[in-house]
Amino acid sequence: MRARPSLPLAAIFGIPTAIALVTIAGLVSALLDDGLVDAVSWVALSVPVAVAARSWWTRER
Repeated sequence: MRARPSLPLAAIFGIPTAIALVTIAGLVSALLDDGLVDAVSWVALSVPVAVAARSWWTRER
């Protein structure tokens, strides 16, 4: 059995880091103001839920 080549760190941690940054931006924007900023925070905080739902629905069974 042949070992898989190692992936660069950006390929491993890129998507989780982007999701974490969007989540942090959503949490901070929820604390800052009302109105349109609340809508931005709702969208930003729904990204991790949408990513998890998509990965759950498209997984191989």
